Amino acid sequence: MINNSVSWGILGCGDVAEVKSGPAFYKVDNSNLVGVMRRNKDKVVDFAKRHHVSNWTTNATDLIENPAIDALYIATPPSSHLEYALQSIKAGKNVYLEKPMVLNSREADILVNALENSKVKVTVAHYRRELPVFLKVKNLLDSNIIGKVTSAKIVIKQTDKASLIAKSDENWRTNPEISGGGYFHDIAPHQIDLMCYYFGEVIEITKDDLKENLDSNQEVNGSLLFKNGVKFSGSWNFNASEEIDNCTIHGEKGTISFSFYGDEIVLNSNGEEKRFLFTNPKHVQQPMIEKTVNYFLGKSQNPCTVNEAAIVTRIMDLFCGLD
Repeated sequence: MINNSVSWGILGCGDVAEVKSGPAFYKVDNSNLVGVMRRNKDKVVDFAKRHHVSNWTTNATDLIENPAIDALYIATPPSSHLEYALQSIKAGKNVYLEKPMVLNSREADILVNALENSKVKVTVAHYRRELPVFLKVKNLLDSNIIGKVTSAKIVIKQTDKASLIAKSDENWRTNPEISGGGYFHDIAPHQIDLMCYYFGEVIEITKDDLKENLDSNQEVNGSLLFKNGVKFSGSWNFNASEEIDNCTIHGEKGTISFSFYGDEIVLNSNGEEKRFLFTNPKHVQQPMIEKTVNYFLGKSQNPCTVNEAAIVTRIMDLFCGLD
């Protein structure tokens, strides 16, 4: 690796890479986008042309073994995450790995073990940790403005139009063999990761019972108990008659309420209400990618480790009754 910059390759330059993440790799300081890969030749050529990337390929191995590249962004569907991550580690390339990190806990264990005796650095793309609204929530929690936190609750309800779900050419997100589950596996990793980021170590995971005949890929309910005493409950329904996107954190002195896709935090503390408005960056992963670049260059700590993401994977498996 060049001492003062990171040269990137993108595996899977689809819809997510188009705006959310891809441009950040050549806009962040000390970061360059050198090559891209997609199996569809016409689409990878088009992406490379529009983003001014000189090297393109339809073969993942060619990109991973390209000597001009020292870090890979794995943005393919989850079914290939483990394979490409292991291949990248073997090649000595650092990795920025999309969520969900892998398909299941078994694969998470394989990845964790692969890194134990490796010098390769891997960061998982739980990028919401670095967005202004969620940083503000953490700041409010750290300030103790609502006192000791007692509980947190997430309620996500979506109609069959699933407006919160990223669009793709093929709806692979509903195919468990490719995504690991249903829509839950697409959006819940961010939400569960934030709860762990805010509240720390999980000591108890409980799958809440569902009504009979409900598809576990459409409705998921679960609870967590954190070591610090915070109790969490989550409810996700992707076949609902209404749309709700809310997280409310309860403390002894008030509440913090926010949505995962909105731009507002509502703070109620000591009988007073205060609202905070936020604007996300154009490329929402850019703050996380900047932190990742600095980590790869040895300038900062890992903004989200594989071990942290493995905990999220286990929680999701248990919530879905897959473990």
